[in-house]
Amino acid sequence: MAGKAGDNPDSLMALCTVFCLKNLRRTMCYTGVRNRLYLRPDVFLPSEICDKLVNVYMELVHTDSNFVPQDGFFQLFFDPRSTRLTRLQLKGDFVRDKDLEAIGKQDLIELNLTSCNHLSARSLQTLSSFKHTLVSLNLFGCANIFFHKTRAPLARGEDDDEEEKSFVNRFRIVLVRLRDVLLCLQGFNRLRLLNLGNLPAEVDVEVLLKPLPALTSLDLSGVYLARPAFLAQWRDRLASLVLYNVDLSEDLISTVVQISRLRHLDISRENQRNSKFKMTKKILTSIVRGLGSLVSLDISGHIMLDNCTMPQIEEAMGPPSIEPCKSSIYPFQELKRPLQFLGLYNTTLCNVTHIPAYKVTGSKNEDQVLNAIEAYTEYRPELAHRAINQLFDIARIQHCNQLLRALQLVIAALKCHKYDKSIQVTGSAALFYLTNTEYRNDQSVRLRRQVIEVVLNGMEQYQEVTVQRNCCLTLCNFSIPEELEFQYHRVNLLLLKILEPARQDESIQRIAVHLCNALVCQVDNDHKEAVGKMGFVKTMLNLIKKKLQDRLCDQVMEFSWSALWNITDETPDNCEMFLNCSGMDLFLECLQEFPDKQELHRNMLGLLGNVAEVKALRPQLLTSQFISVFSNLLDSKADGIEVSYNACGVLSHIMFDGPEAWTIEDPERVWVMDKMWDAIQSWDISSRRNINYRSFEPILRLLPQSISPVSQHWATWALYNLVSVYPSKYCPLLVKEGGIALLEKVIELESSHEETKDMARYTHAHTHTHSHPT
Repeated sequence: MAGKAGDNPDSLMALCTVFCLKNLRRTMCYTGVRNRLYLRPDVFLPSEICDKLVNVYMELVHTDSNFVPQDGFFQLFFDPRSTRLTRLQLKGDFVRDKDLEAIGKQDLIELNLTSCNHLSARSLQTLSSFKHTLVSLNLFGCANIFFHKTRAPLARGEDDDEEEKSFVNRFRIVLVRLRDVLLCLQGFNRLRLLNLGNLPAEVDVEVLLKPLPALTSLDLSGVYLARPAFLAQWRDRLASLVLYNVDLSEDLISTVVQISRLRHLDISRENQRNSKFKMTKKILTSIVRGLGSLVSLDISGHIMLDNCTMPQIEEAMGPPSIEPCKSSIYPFQELKRPLQFLGLYNTTLCNVTHIPAYKVTGSKNEDQVLNAIEAYTEYRPELAHRAINQLFDIARIQHCNQLLRALQLVIAALKCHKYDKSIQVTGSAALFYLTNTEYRNDQSVRLRRQVIEVVLNGMEQYQEVTVQRNCCLTLCNFSIPEELEFQYHRVNLLLLKILEPARQDESIQRIAVHLCNALVCQVDNDHKEAVGKMGFVKTMLNLIKKKLQDRLCDQVMEFSWSALWNITDETPDNCEMFLNCSGMDLFLECLQEFPDKQELHRNMLGLLGNVAEVKALRPQLLTSQFISVFSNLLDSKADGIEVSYNACGVLSHIMFDGPEAWTIEDPERVWVMDKMWDAIQSWDISSRRNINYRSFEPILRLLPQSISPVSQHWATWALYNLVSVYPSKYCPLLVKEGGIALLEKVIELESSHEETKDMARYTHAHTHTHSHPT
């Protein structure tokens, strides 16, 4: 039997790593002086484990809201005699100068520092300690690392104009001192792969790279190249060159095509705006002819002249082909073999029939769009955002054929760019369609949990209306509360935050209240009590109060009362909160303001039934005003018998306390009991119910007693109705909770009315018949 999408379990290594990081003091560390974290002296870890610990730590910091970063974590790896680090992936503002300094004695081979904006020139000095071992260095988006706190650039050319020279002279002492110590990247003799993406314009890239003649891979995305000819120094070595969002010119292209060993070339752009450069047949041909070893090329975002492609009528017949000789793009007919990768995103070329590449980015079809998300997510969120938006249209209008890949790519993008609003908006919208009923059966529990986690990340990070709405709608695609239970506390906190009174968006309010209601329905009492302590009851009552002020009974109003009904079920603390927060005043106001709202009345009376089940709280319901209201509602025909039934249930519990507890003069207890008898006799025993009992305990306690025969009669009627109409659900429940013995006692009691005894016999017999079929 085939497994569902995303069903592969985490490896034991991955599980152990996460456990250790979340329990450092219980596993590999101890607390020392000033509460500082120390590695246990008997712990010696190889590079495979140390690298994993640091890299997963960074991932948890960015993606797990429950993970608490440890101050001094990197200090655990200061001594290479007990811990060995070789390959690190560090990202974001969490990384500080002191973190790199802590691992300065390690022999790092690969160091990826991505968008670490809090790193300064102190860290550039620390990098020099790795110069004898470092093979790969990524400084993408680490602009501040090239500046002292005075913002003095660390490398500039000698032929700057006078204004620039005066700028340098103001910081001459700083520059000389730094050059004496570092000379930027001098001495990095083993360095082969370097990423300087988004290098500040003040830094002269030619001067910076001069000491690195042995590079084989260079990324200069978004870097200003004043004199592109300097790239020729690597003509015999460079295998990969990335010039994304670099202003192209004929001089630059002529230099690039001299780098004959290039296997990967990226000269793509974010978009065609502000680009004077046009991709012509001549330029593409020169690239293909000059770079014979090329296996990967990205020319996305360029303006393509029509002379690049053959007319559609002349294209080779038959299905799409990747053979260069059949290529619809003229220059690529000269390729010796199909490319492994070809970036054509945001160009007209992606729409042609025959493209000589195994993997193509573009917008023509699902495969091209998914390739674009995969290729551009990490360093080009602006392109990934557009591609995810196109995936959204595919999932919404057409059908997504590569569901697992699509979900994994969107999840990865949302994790990678937790703080990018545009990614969060489009990603959460795509997830809504990718997790709906059409695709649900193909998804594993693990995959759906990953979706929930990134959705909650988005809700935490952004209070913006679109993100919140998308995330709430996506959560509605899951079985609630079952699929959300592993994040139960977190999701409730987020929803309650959304429902703060200051928020006015009706659509989000409606969805959030619906989710809150579903989350407290069919969960155990511990969950309900925990949610009550979060402020759930008060939040719902505030929503009701706002709707009363607006004189509006809508879904938010009805869902709020329904949620209160659910959260107070068999939960005395929440019932007490309801009373303490003036819930009864709101109940009376709603009755008066909305006398014809049947659903509202049913929800409110159901809630008060829960309150009445709590003996200690019943005296607060025993007022002339409340008893009169409950008595009048016995005559209600709203929502079938539900309002009358629930009002009678409230009164039944109050009557069960006996005549001595009846402390009011009006209305009289006997008069109310007579009304209750009349109401019960008016109900159809075969009525189908809009109610769901998890336990019969509150009803069963009213059976074997003679204090209030009418309460006993109501309880017996309730059981008879439920086991008759829904035997498969309620007969087993009645047997399980000992109801049969209690019914027998009702039959034996002299104080029981004959009509009550008859219903008890019917209920007993019906349950026995259903439980023991012939």
